Amino acid sequence: MEKNKNGRKKKKAIIVLADGTVVHGEGFGAVGEVDGEFVFNTGMVGYVESITDPSYWGQILIQTYPLIGNYGVNPEDFESDKPKIRGFVVRECIETPSHKNSVMSLPEWLEKESIPGISRVDTRMLTQRIRVKGTQLGILKVYYEDESIDVDELLEKAKRVHDPNRRNLAAEVSTKNIIEHAPIKENGLSIVLMDFGVKKSIILNLLKLGFRVIQVPHDTRVDKIMDLEPDGILVSNGPGDPAILDYAFKTIRGLIEYGIPIFGICLGNQLISLALGASTYKLKFGHRGQNHPCIDLETDRVCITSQNHGFAVSKESIEDSRLKLTHLNVNDGTVEGVEMEGKPVFGVQFHPEASPGPLDARVYFEKFMKLVEKSKGIV
Repeated sequence: MEKNKNGRKKKKAIIVLADGTVVHGEGFGAVGEVDGEFVFNTGMVGYVESITDPSYWGQILIQTYPLIGNYGVNPEDFESDKPKIRGFVVRECIETPSHKNSVMSLPEWLEKESIPGISRVDTRMLTQRIRVKGTQLGILKVYYEDESIDVDELLEKAKRVHDPNRRNLAAEVSTKNIIEHAPIKENGLSIVLMDFGVKKSIILNLLKLGFRVIQVPHDTRVDKIMDLEPDGILVSNGPGDPAILDYAFKTIRGLIEYGIPIFGICLGNQLISLALGASTYKLKFGHRGQNHPCIDLETDRVCITSQNHGFAVSKESIEDSRLKLTHLNVNDGTVEGVEMEGKPVFGVQFHPEASPGPLDARVYFEKFMKLVEKSKGIV
């Protein structure tokens, strides 16, 4: 059998989508078969952050940038403890990275973490198909070259793939225990972080501002949160359909009555909106990348943002809610931010921690800090 330059047996791979699309390529990472929702990310960098982002739980990630793996894997870039994607799709995967902080190659890492990957495929074609038809359910299978596979059997299996968004994905990636994080420089204020699949960078941004951060599970009750005596509450990002988390927006509704400043990011923005009477819906193919322009309707300032979401708040539903619209996506006019009239509660659909990505939106952490300080009489 033919072997690659590392002396290992060569791997092949196949993608089979529920719509009947079949794509063959080279395999890397782990040998195995996974199913899930195929989505694409347009970022030119940040593949390590994306792979470890809990918001990708249940999904098979396609990178539109054609060259992936060139700077290897650096654990400092991790957004969680390990990869959260189901599988990885690239045009070209680099096996010999070049970067001083790299500890291993991308294929080595994914193999170690049991994540299958496919390369030498037309990612542009797959992305265009998703843009036209919407996100696709399907199967990714990596196998050794001397193995035979039954494509017809895979096609039938692909038609029966369960939509991961019907599960409570946030519950699967949330912390199971309360975790306290010490600030880099103490400011005397505490934030309760409601964890629905939080990125590490969000926690780091709060710690840099001087907050003590208390990370709590997704289903923590109002009374338990209030027993922690928070000065502010951050509702995190996370995977899946926000409408499934009815207990969460009921909790948020209860917390709002205490008048504590509340800041929601991505899924958190959607949960705040649901708590206050708005509704959400699934986008055709989502927003995933580092170059999404959003306009602040109060200042007319446009900022370039990092995004990763497949659901959005309905613009029409805001009119009948207790919210006002604050931000819109310049590309498609979808809701990118809301705030509550008369209470220190707001959310943004984009990721102000932006790691990696533009720094334009970091100011919203500072906005949250000012609201917390004002509520404590500091300013």
